[in-house]
Amino acid sequence: MARYDLPQQIKAKGVYPYFRSIESEQDTEVIMNGRRILMFGSNSYLGLTNHPRVIEAATRATHKYGTGCAGSRFLNGTIDLHLQLEHELAQWVDKEDVMVYSTGFQVNLGVVSCVTGREDYVICDELDHASIVEGRRLSFSTPRKYRHSDMSSLEHELSHCRPDAIKLIVTDGVFSMEGDIAPIPEIVRLARKYKANIMVDEAHGFGVLGHGGRGTCHHFGVSHEVDLLMGTFSKSFASIGGFIASDRDTINYLRHNSRSYIFSASLTPAATAAALESLHIMQEEPEHIERLWEATHYALNGFRTLGFEIGATKTPIIPLYVRDMEKTFLVTRMLFDEGIFVNPVVPPACAPNDTLIRFSLMATHTKKQIDYAIDRLFECFRKLEILPTL
Repeated sequence: MARYDLPQQIKAKGVYPYFRSIESEQDTEVIMNGRRILMFGSNSYLGLTNHPRVIEAATRATHKYGTGCAGSRFLNGTIDLHLQLEHELAQWVDKEDVMVYSTGFQVNLGVVSCVTGREDYVICDELDHASIVEGRRLSFSTPRKYRHSDMSSLEHELSHCRPDAIKLIVTDGVFSMEGDIAPIPEIVRLARKYKANIMVDEAHGFGVLGHGGRGTCHHFGVSHEVDLLMGTFSKSFASIGGFIASDRDTINYLRHNSRSYIFSASLTPAATAAALESLHIMQEEPEHIERLWEATHYALNGFRTLGFEIGATKTPIIPLYVRDMEKTFLVTRMLFDEGIFVNPVVPPACAPNDTLIRFSLMATHTKKQIDYAIDRLFECFRKLEILPTL
Protein backbone atom coordinates (compact mmCIF):
# COMPACT_ATOMS: atom_id res chain seq x y z
CA MET A 1 0.00 0.00 0.00
CA ALA A 2 2.88 2.36 0.62
CA ARG A 3 3.70 2.04 -3.09
CA TYR A 4 0.27 3.24 -4.14
CA ASP A 5 0.95 6.77 -5.34
CA LEU A 6 -1.55 7.42 -8.16
CA PRO A 7 -3.38 10.13 -6.15
CA GLN A 8 -0.06 11.83 -5.43
CA GLN A 9 0.79 11.80 -9.14
CA ILE A 10 -2.53 13.45 -10.01
CA LYS A 11 -2.08 16.02 -7.23
CA ALA A 12 1.39 16.86 -8.55
CA LYS A 13 -0.22 17.78 -11.88
CA GLY A 14 -2.69 20.08 -10.11
CA VAL A 15 -5.77 18.24 -11.35
CA TYR A 16 -6.79 16.07 -8.37
CA PRO A 17 -10.62 16.27 -8.32
CA TYR A 18 -11.67 14.34 -5.20
CA PHE A 19 -12.73 15.23 -1.64
CA ARG A 20 -13.35 18.86 -2.56
CA SER A 21 -14.78 20.61 0.47
CA ILE A 22 -18.18 22.33 0.28
CA GLU A 23 -18.90 25.08 2.79
CA SER A 24 -22.63 25.52 2.23
CA GLU A 25 -25.89 23.67 1.68
CA GLN A 26 -26.14 21.33 -1.33
CA ASP A 27 -27.91 23.45 -3.95
CA THR A 28 -27.47 24.50 -7.57
CA GLU A 29 -24.80 26.86 -6.26
CA VAL A 30 -22.41 25.96 -3.45
CA ILE A 31 -19.57 27.72 -1.66
CA MET A 32 -16.10 26.22 -2.12
CA ASN A 33 -12.94 27.97 -0.99
CA GLY A 34 -15.06 31.08 -0.48
CA ARG A 35 -16.24 31.05 -4.11
CA ARG A 36 -19.70 30.46 -5.53
CA ILE A 37 -19.60 27.37 -7.74
CA LEU A 38 -22.35 26.00 -9.97
CA MET A 39 -23.12 22.44 -8.87
CA PHE A 40 -23.61 19.94 -11.70
CA GLY A 41 -22.27 16.96 -9.76
CA SER A 42 -25.10 16.31 -7.29
CA ASN A 43 -27.50 13.36 -7.05
CA SER A 44 -30.15 15.55 -5.42
CA TYR A 45 -32.34 15.32 -8.51
CA LEU A 46 -35.38 17.04 -7.01
CA GLY A 47 -33.33 19.63 -5.14
CA LEU A 48 -34.95 18.76 -1.80
CA THR A 49 -31.85 18.71 0.43
CA ASN A 50 -32.55 22.27 1.58
CA HIS A 51 -36.35 22.20 1.26
CA PRO A 52 -37.82 23.84 4.40
CA ARG A 53 -40.20 20.94 5.03
CA VAL A 54 -37.38 18.39 4.89
CA ILE A 55 -35.16 20.40 7.21
CA GLU A 56 -38.02 20.95 9.67
CA ALA A 57 -38.90 17.24 9.68
CA ALA A 58 -35.30 16.26 10.40
CA THR A 59 -35.09 18.86 13.16
CA ARG A 60 -38.31 17.68 14.82
CA ALA A 61 -37.15 14.07 14.73
CA THR A 62 -33.82 14.96 16.33
CA HIS A 63 -35.57 16.82 19.15
CA LYS A 64 -37.93 13.90 19.75
CA TYR A 65 -35.63 10.87 19.34
CA GLY A 66 -32.11 12.28 19.72
CA THR A 67 -29.24 12.06 17.26
CA GLY A 68 -29.01 8.27 16.93
CA CYS A 69 -30.73 4.98 17.73
CA ALA A 70 -27.75 3.43 19.58
CA GLY A 71 -28.17 -0.01 18.09
CA SER A 72 -29.25 -2.18 15.19
CA ARG A 73 -32.79 -2.51 13.93
CA PHE A 74 -32.62 -6.16 15.01
CA LEU A 75 -32.23 -5.25 18.67
CA ASN A 76 -32.84 -1.83 20.23
CA GLY A 77 -32.56 0.42 17.15
CA THR A 78 -36.10 0.36 15.73
CA ILE A 79 -38.26 3.45 16.25
CA ASP A 80 -41.83 4.00 15.11
CA LEU A 81 -40.59 6.41 12.42
CA HIS A 82 -38.73 3.53 10.71
CA LEU A 83 -41.96 1.51 10.62
CA GLN A 84 -43.96 4.42 9.24
CA LEU A 85 -41.42 5.00 6.47
CA GLU A 86 -41.43 1.31 5.55
CA HIS A 87 -45.22 1.19 5.49
CA GLU A 88 -45.57 4.27 3.30
CA LEU A 89 -42.83 3.17 0.90
CA ALA A 90 -44.50 -0.23 0.47
CA GLN A 91 -47.76 1.48 -0.45
CA TRP A 92 -45.94 3.88 -2.80
CA VAL A 93 -44.19 1.15 -4.81
CA ASP A 94 -47.14 -1.26 -4.49
CA LYS A 95 -45.23 -4.08 -2.80
CA GLU A 96 -46.28 -6.07 0.26
CA ASP A 97 -43.41 -5.00 2.51
CA VAL A 98 -40.27 -2.86 2.75
CA MET A 99 -37.21 -2.86 4.98
CA VAL A 100 -34.98 0.18 5.45
CA TYR A 101 -31.19 -0.06 5.62
CA SER A 102 -28.66 2.51 6.86
CA THR A 103 -27.14 3.05 3.39
CA GLY A 104 -28.00 2.16 -0.17
CA PHE A 105 -24.74 0.24 -0.53
CA GLN A 106 -25.76 -1.97 2.39
CA VAL A 107 -29.05 -2.80 0.69
CA ASN A 108 -27.41 -4.33 -2.38
CA LEU A 109 -24.63 -5.88 -0.34
CA GLY A 110 -27.06 -7.49 2.09
CA VAL A 111 -29.74 -8.55 -0.38
CA VAL A 112 -27.72 -9.85 -3.33
CA SER A 113 -25.42 -11.82 -1.03
CA CYS A 114 -28.16 -13.81 0.71
CA VAL A 115 -31.35 -14.23 -1.34
CA THR A 116 -29.94 -17.13 -3.39
CA GLY A 117 -28.13 -20.30 -2.32
CA ARG A 118 -25.18 -22.46 -3.33
CA GLU A 119 -27.02 -24.22 -6.14
CA ASP A 120 -28.39 -20.98 -7.62
CA TYR A 121 -27.27 -18.20 -9.98
CA VAL A 122 -26.85 -14.42 -9.74
CA ILE A 123 -26.81 -12.84 -13.22
CA CYS A 124 -25.71 -9.21 -13.47
CA ASP A 125 -25.32 -6.50 -16.11
CA GLU A 126 -21.62 -5.76 -16.57
CA LEU A 127 -22.20 -2.09 -15.66
CA ASP A 128 -24.15 -2.72 -12.46
CA HIS A 129 -23.26 -0.54 -9.49
CA ALA A 130 -20.28 -1.52 -7.33
CA SER A 131 -22.59 -2.40 -4.43
CA ILE A 132 -24.26 -5.08 -6.57
CA VAL A 133 -20.85 -6.37 -7.58
CA GLU A 134 -19.80 -6.66 -3.93
CA GLY A 135 -23.04 -8.42 -3.03
CA ARG A 136 -22.49 -10.88 -5.88
CA ARG A 137 -18.95 -11.55 -4.65
CA LEU A 138 -20.23 -12.41 -1.18
CA SER A 139 -22.94 -14.71 -2.50
CA PHE A 140 -22.40 -18.47 -2.49
CA SER A 141 -24.32 -18.66 -5.76
CA THR A 142 -22.72 -19.04 -9.18
CA PRO A 143 -22.07 -15.58 -10.67
CA ARG A 144 -22.78 -14.80 -14.31
CA LYS A 145 -22.42 -11.50 -16.17
CA TYR A 146 -24.00 -10.28 -19.40
CA ARG A 147 -22.95 -7.47 -21.74
CA HIS A 148 -24.46 -4.10 -20.91
CA SER A 149 -28.19 -4.09 -21.73
CA ASP A 150 -27.55 -6.81 -24.33
CA MET A 151 -30.53 -9.14 -24.24
CA SER A 152 -28.89 -11.72 -26.49
CA SER A 153 -26.04 -11.91 -23.99
CA LEU A 154 -28.48 -12.19 -21.08
CA GLU A 155 -30.37 -14.99 -22.81
CA HIS A 156 -27.09 -16.79 -23.47
CA GLU A 157 -26.29 -16.71 -19.75
CA LEU A 158 -29.78 -17.82 -18.74
CA SER A 159 -29.73 -20.69 -21.22
CA HIS A 160 -26.56 -22.04 -19.60
CA CYS A 161 -28.09 -22.16 -16.12
CA ARG A 162 -29.63 -25.34 -14.76
CA PRO A 163 -33.37 -25.10 -15.48
CA ASP A 164 -34.42 -26.13 -11.97
CA ALA A 165 -32.10 -23.66 -10.16
CA ILE A 166 -33.09 -20.25 -8.84
CA LYS A 167 -31.85 -17.57 -11.24
CA LEU A 168 -31.75 -13.94 -10.04
CA ILE A 169 -31.23 -11.24 -12.66
CA VAL A 170 -29.90 -8.03 -11.06
CA THR A 171 -29.72 -4.75 -12.96
CA ASP A 172 -29.63 -1.02 -12.39
CA GLY A 173 -32.82 0.66 -13.60
CA VAL A 174 -30.95 3.83 -14.56
CA PHE A 175 -27.21 3.36 -14.87
CA SER A 176 -25.45 5.82 -12.60
CA MET A 177 -22.60 6.88 -14.90
CA GLU A 178 -24.05 6.46 -18.38
CA GLY A 179 -27.59 7.66 -17.60
CA ASP A 180 -29.21 5.08 -19.88
CA ILE A 181 -32.26 3.05 -18.90
CA ALA A 182 -32.21 -0.74 -18.65
CA PRO A 183 -34.54 -2.58 -21.08
CA ILE A 184 -36.73 -3.82 -18.24
CA PRO A 185 -39.61 -5.14 -20.42
CA GLU A 186 -37.17 -7.36 -22.34
CA ILE A 187 -35.61 -8.56 -19.08
CA VAL A 188 -39.10 -9.43 -17.85
CA ARG A 189 -39.78 -11.39 -21.06
CA LEU A 190 -36.59 -13.42 -20.66
CA ALA A 191 -37.24 -13.96 -16.95
CA ARG A 192 -40.62 -15.48 -17.80
CA LYS A 193 -39.09 -17.68 -20.50
CA TYR A 194 -36.35 -19.06 -18.25
CA LYS A 195 -38.29 -18.93 -14.95
CA ALA A 196 -35.93 -16.40 -13.42
CA ASN A 197 -36.47 -13.70 -10.79
CA ILE A 198 -35.60 -10.02 -11.14
CA MET A 199 -34.10 -7.38 -8.84
CA VAL A 200 -33.89 -3.78 -10.05
CA ASP A 201 -31.73 -1.11 -8.40
CA GLU A 202 -33.88 2.03 -8.64
CA ALA A 203 -31.38 4.34 -6.92
CA HIS A 204 -31.45 6.77 -9.86
CA GLY A 205 -34.97 5.93 -11.00
CA PHE A 206 -37.05 6.69 -7.92
CA GLY A 207 -38.04 10.36 -7.89
CA VAL A 208 -37.14 10.65 -11.57
CA LEU A 209 -39.02 8.14 -13.76
CA GLY A 210 -42.55 6.80 -13.62
CA HIS A 211 -45.76 8.46 -12.48
CA GLY A 212 -45.01 10.42 -9.32
CA GLY A 213 -41.36 9.29 -9.48
CA ARG A 214 -42.15 5.63 -8.79
CA GLY A 215 -39.18 4.46 -10.84
CA THR A 216 -38.06 2.68 -13.97
CA CYS A 217 -40.23 -0.42 -13.53
CA HIS A 218 -43.33 1.72 -13.00
CA HIS A 219 -42.30 3.80 -16.05
CA PHE A 220 -42.51 0.62 -18.15
CA GLY A 221 -45.62 -0.68 -16.36
CA VAL A 222 -43.94 -3.86 -15.13
CA SER A 223 -43.45 -3.26 -11.39
CA HIS A 224 -45.64 -6.27 -10.56
CA GLU A 225 -43.32 -8.46 -12.68
CA VAL A 226 -40.21 -7.46 -10.70
CA ASP A 227 -39.56 -9.39 -7.48
CA LEU A 228 -37.23 -6.98 -5.68
CA LEU A 229 -37.13 -3.19 -5.94
CA MET A 230 -34.18 -1.40 -4.35
CA GLY A 231 -33.98 2.32 -3.64
CA THR A 232 -31.71 4.83 -1.93
CA PHE A 233 -32.45 7.94 0.10
CA SER A 234 -29.27 9.79 -0.90
CA LYS A 235 -30.61 10.96 -4.26
CA SER A 236 -34.16 12.22 -4.74
CA PHE A 237 -35.06 11.52 -1.09
CA ALA A 238 -32.54 14.13 0.15
CA SER A 239 -31.20 11.98 2.97
CA ILE A 240 -29.04 8.88 3.50
CA GLY A 241 -30.04 5.22 3.64
CA GLY A 242 -31.85 2.78 1.39
CA PHE A 243 -34.59 0.18 1.18
CA ILE A 244 -35.68 -3.06 -0.44
CA ALA A 245 -39.30 -3.75 -1.42
CA SER A 246 -40.71 -7.20 -2.10
CA ASP A 247 -43.31 -9.74 -0.94
CA ARG A 248 -43.76 -10.40 2.80
CA ASP A 249 -42.02 -13.78 2.79
CA THR A 250 -38.88 -12.40 1.12
CA ILE A 251 -38.72 -9.40 3.45
CA ASN A 252 -39.23 -11.66 6.46
CA TYR A 253 -36.29 -13.78 5.33
CA LEU A 254 -34.09 -10.75 4.73
CA ARG A 255 -34.91 -9.22 8.13
CA HIS A 256 -33.44 -12.30 9.79
CA ASN A 257 -30.60 -13.16 7.41
CA SER A 258 -29.26 -10.00 5.71
CA ARG A 259 -26.02 -9.39 7.58
CA SER A 260 -25.50 -5.77 6.49
CA TYR A 261 -28.93 -5.06 8.03
CA ILE A 262 -28.71 -7.13 11.19
CA PHE A 263 -25.20 -6.05 12.16
CA SER A 264 -25.38 -2.33 11.33
CA ALA A 265 -26.64 0.54 13.44
CA SER A 266 -30.05 1.70 12.28
CA LEU A 267 -30.86 4.80 10.25
CA THR A 268 -30.78 7.98 12.35
CA PRO A 269 -34.07 9.65 13.27
CA ALA A 270 -33.18 12.79 11.30
CA ALA A 271 -32.32 10.82 8.14
CA THR A 272 -35.49 8.74 8.47
CA ALA A 273 -37.69 11.81 8.88
CA ALA A 274 -36.00 13.59 5.97
CA ALA A 275 -36.61 10.63 3.64
CA LEU A 276 -40.23 10.35 4.80
CA GLU A 277 -40.91 14.04 4.25
CA SER A 278 -39.26 13.91 0.82
CA LEU A 279 -41.64 11.08 -0.08
CA HIS A 280 -44.58 13.25 1.00
CA ILE A 281 -43.30 16.15 -1.12
CA MET A 282 -42.98 13.89 -4.18
CA GLN A 283 -46.59 12.84 -3.72
CA GLU A 284 -47.97 16.32 -2.98
CA GLU A 285 -45.82 18.54 -5.22
CA PRO A 286 -45.37 16.91 -8.67
CA GLU A 287 -43.97 20.15 -10.04
CA HIS A 288 -40.50 19.19 -8.76
CA ILE A 289 -40.33 16.21 -11.11
CA GLU A 290 -41.83 18.28 -13.93
CA ARG A 291 -39.13 20.93 -13.53
CA LEU A 292 -36.42 18.24 -13.43
CA TRP A 293 -37.54 16.95 -16.82
CA GLU A 294 -37.79 20.44 -18.29
CA ALA A 295 -34.16 21.03 -17.29
CA THR A 296 -33.14 17.58 -18.56
CA HIS A 297 -34.67 17.98 -22.03
CA TYR A 298 -33.22 21.48 -22.31
CA ALA A 299 -29.70 20.34 -21.44
CA LEU A 300 -29.83 17.20 -23.60
CA ASN A 301 -30.86 19.28 -26.60
CA GLY A 302 -28.06 21.79 -25.93
CA PHE A 303 -25.36 19.14 -25.73
CA ARG A 304 -26.58 17.29 -28.83
CA THR A 305 -26.76 20.52 -30.86
CA LEU A 306 -23.11 21.30 -30.07
CA GLY A 307 -21.89 17.82 -30.97
CA PHE A 308 -21.08 16.38 -27.54
CA GLU A 309 -20.91 12.60 -27.35
CA ILE A 310 -23.50 11.73 -24.70
CA GLY A 311 -24.26 8.09 -25.42
CA ALA A 312 -27.75 6.67 -24.94
CA THR A 313 -28.80 8.73 -21.92
CA LYS A 314 -32.40 9.85 -21.62
CA THR A 315 -32.21 10.97 -17.99
CA PRO A 316 -30.85 13.80 -15.80
CA ILE A 317 -27.51 11.93 -15.78
CA ILE A 318 -25.64 13.15 -18.86
CA PRO A 319 -22.28 11.52 -19.67
CA LEU A 320 -19.94 13.75 -21.67
CA TYR A 321 -17.42 11.31 -23.12
CA VAL A 322 -13.77 12.36 -23.11
CA ARG A 323 -12.13 8.94 -23.66
CA ASP A 324 -8.81 10.07 -22.24
CA MET A 325 -8.05 9.87 -18.51
CA GLU A 326 -5.60 12.78 -18.39
CA LYS A 327 -7.95 15.07 -20.33
CA THR A 328 -10.84 14.00 -18.10
CA PHE A 329 -8.99 15.24 -15.02
CA LEU A 330 -7.80 18.34 -16.84
CA VAL A 331 -11.23 19.40 -18.09
CA THR A 332 -12.65 18.89 -14.59
CA ARG A 333 -10.06 21.33 -13.22
CA MET A 334 -10.60 23.81 -16.06
CA LEU A 335 -14.34 23.82 -15.41
CA PHE A 336 -13.82 24.30 -11.68
CA ASP A 337 -11.67 27.33 -12.44
CA GLU A 338 -14.64 28.61 -14.48
CA GLY A 339 -16.93 28.11 -11.49
CA ILE A 340 -18.50 24.77 -12.45
CA PHE A 341 -18.42 21.55 -10.41
CA VAL A 342 -18.68 18.30 -12.38
CA ASN A 343 -17.58 14.75 -11.63
CA PRO A 344 -14.85 12.94 -13.57
CA VAL A 345 -15.52 9.25 -14.18
CA VAL A 346 -12.43 7.09 -14.67
CA PRO A 347 -11.55 3.41 -14.01
CA PRO A 348 -12.72 1.44 -12.09
CA ALA A 349 -16.04 3.29 -12.49
CA CYS A 350 -15.77 2.84 -16.27
CA ALA A 351 -13.62 1.15 -18.90
CA PRO A 352 -10.27 2.89 -19.66
CA ASN A 353 -11.48 4.10 -23.06
CA ASP A 354 -14.85 5.31 -21.71
CA THR A 355 -13.72 8.10 -19.34
CA LEU A 356 -16.25 10.87 -19.11
CA ILE A 357 -17.55 13.91 -17.30
CA ARG A 358 -20.75 13.15 -15.40
CA PHE A 359 -23.08 16.14 -15.71
CA SER A 360 -26.18 15.75 -13.53
CA LEU A 361 -29.22 17.96 -13.23
CA MET A 362 -31.48 19.09 -10.42
CA ALA A 363 -35.06 20.35 -10.60
CA THR A 364 -33.84 23.66 -9.24
CA HIS A 365 -31.33 24.39 -12.03
CA THR A 366 -32.26 27.39 -14.16
CA LYS A 367 -31.86 27.66 -17.93
CA LYS A 368 -29.36 30.47 -17.33
CA GLN A 369 -27.21 28.18 -15.18
CA ILE A 370 -27.44 25.36 -17.73
CA ASP A 371 -26.56 27.71 -20.61
CA TYR A 372 -23.49 28.99 -18.79
CA ALA A 373 -22.31 25.47 -17.98
CA ILE A 374 -22.81 24.19 -21.54
CA ASP A 375 -20.99 27.20 -22.96
CA ARG A 376 -17.99 26.69 -20.65
CA LEU A 377 -17.97 22.95 -21.33
CA PHE A 378 -18.00 23.58 -25.07
CA GLU A 379 -15.02 25.94 -24.81
CA CYS A 380 -13.03 23.56 -22.60
CA PHE A 381 -13.75 20.54 -24.78
CA ARG A 382 -12.79 22.45 -27.93
CA LYS A 383 -9.59 23.72 -26.33
CA LEU A 384 -8.58 20.15 -25.43
CA GLU A 385 -9.64 18.91 -28.90
CA ILE A 386 -12.25 16.57 -27.49
CA LEU A 387 -14.97 17.86 -29.81
CA PRO A 388 -14.61 17.81 -33.61
CA THR A 389 -13.72 21.10 -35.27
CA LEU A 390 -16.74 22.65 -36.98
